[in-house]
Amino acid sequence: MAIRRRLALVSAALLASLGGISVSCAGGLAGAPAPFDKGGVKFALVGFISAGDFFAAYQAGAEAQAKALDVDLQVFPGRQDSAEQRSQIEQAINLGVKAIIIDHGEPEALQDVVQKALDAGIKVVAFDVNINNPAVPQVEQSDHELARLALEQAAKDNGTTFSAGYAYVAGFAPLDRRNEVWQEFKKSNPGVVEKAQFGAVNATTAVSTADQAKAVLTANPDISVVFAPYDEFARGVKLAASDLGISSKLKIYSADVSSADIQEIVADGSPWVATVATNPAVVGAVSIRAAAKLVAGEAVDHNLVVQPTLLTQAGLRSAGVTTVEELAAKIPAFNASDVATASWIPAAK
Repeated sequence: MAIRRRLALVSAALLASLGGISVSCAGGLAGAPAPFDKGGVKFALVGFISAGDFFAAYQAGAEAQAKALDVDLQVFPGRQDSAEQRSQIEQAINLGVKAIIIDHGEPEALQDVVQKALDAGIKVVAFDVNINNPAVPQVEQSDHELARLALEQAAKDNGTTFSAGYAYVAGFAPLDRRNEVWQEFKKSNPGVVEKAQFGAVNATTAVSTADQAKAVLTANPDISVVFAPYDEFARGVKLAASDLGISSKLKIYSADVSSADIQEIVADGSPWVATVATNPAVVGAVSIRAAAKLVAGEAVDHNLVVQPTLLTQAGLRSAGVTTVEELAAKIPAFNASDVATASWIPAAK
């Protein structure tokens, strides 16, 4: 796990030093609408967060779909910096791309520069950031469903009377949507008492969250359940529980998944008992397909929702699943989505 995360961060650092990378092939697609029939179409993928396996997998899925479409995809790495993300969108506009895919970010910092791109005739698709613009389709993982399934499993395992810790940072669209479900869950189940809220989103989210979780769990030894609706949060809470020696007294419920997550979930004595997720690579492919359809002049729904799957520790162990690739092979629905498809768009490999 540590090696994979380091590789992801090293890749981000290399991208940062280069200002962006290009993934492309040449020749065009036979039978595709213009401009894809000729090839050489340029897209940009502009991220906000670089750390974590989820974002590496999302980017890999986007790159694979771009390659299948013969799209020249310029990737700008996330640096957890809104000003930098704005600058990267400006760079993409100046490159003359046909479409920009925005992966997370802070809406207030992006709305005007996104409008600048639209005014320049560039199509824009947003993943897990609400640009609040009817011209910008929103790709999401059905965040309400992610949270609902996780909390239903928490209630199934623990009943509806327990002390809880909650990992959450406001201002990020997917976390805000998941928070709406958490608030409703508490209202519907007054026996669930939130003892503390904590969390951090930065270049070392898991480590920063672990530091906070240690303080919270030490101050509130009666916490038996933690709802951590982002896998980097869950990883941090698991680390804190291990360091404090309380893994056997805690159960963690999360959202999102990666191979590193699965290995932590199925590990002996792990308190991370369930997560709910879509395949981030599939979501990346959906984002590129949506942009391609817009560029081709085809209709695209404003909300593009990829449905999630509940993954329990017991289920993963019994199926012998240890990687996302094995998960995709054993649960076909996890490996594909019919969102934003078209007959002329080849499947990503």
